[in-house]
Amino acid sequence: MNRRKGFTLIELLIVVLILGALAAIAIPKIASSSTTAKEAACKTNMRIMDSQVELWFANKEAYPASVDVLTADDTYFPEGKPVCPSGGAYTLGANNRVTCSVHVVP
Repeated sequence: MNRRKGFTLIELLIVVLILGALAAIAIPKIASSSTTAKEAACKTNMRIMDSQVELWFANKEAYPASVDVLTADDTYFPEGKPVCPSGGAYTLGANNRVTCSVHVVP
């Protein structure tokens, strides 16, 4: 008897269904991790900018008028102005804390 070796069509379909189910689970996780990473980077930028605001105050005995004034000075940001990865705008609030138009720090 000649017995053929290989996979049947049903076995291949089952494998494709399993791979599809795994992909359906994995793809949203990957997409949300990108959003989480952008939020974490933005929060880190805000914390760094807050510390530079305090350094500005220690050096000049007054808070900067805006984020643009702070970031224009190469002393505080020699590598350039921090940018929100999600495209948000940083502003300096009345409490002298940096906020982002996209991400909110509690």
